[in-house]
Amino acid sequence: MEVSLLIGKTLSSAKMNEDKDEIIFTTTEGENYKMYHSQDCCESVLVEDIAGDLSNLIDTPILVANEISNTGDAGGYDTCTWTFYNFATIKGYVTIRWYGTSNGYYSETVDFEKINP
Repeated sequence: MEVSLLIGKTLSSAKMNEDKDEIIFTTTEGENYKMYHSQDCCESVLVEDIAGDLSNLIDTPILVANEISNTGDAGGYDTCTWTFYNFATIKGYVTIRWYGTSNGYYSETVDFEKINP
């Protein structure tokens, strides 16, 4: 699922869990979306940074929602992936940066899916 489906929707909440491996977006219509990575053996994929304030995404329609990703060499690990999620409302911009590392065999991607309330 693409994060662009949030464009035009209004969020009532956007919350990251304590482990920094999951963000739940809830719309004012009661829809729930989860951004996460299903961890496996030899990998790590976590939210590295959030530029902006998640509260800027609340109670006003999403105008921008996109994903940009890049891969590289991670030194001690074989590969790494940076995934940036850019969001904007009339209140401001928010960029969520995920960083994943693995031995090159495992996925470093971030998933985005609709979940039940």
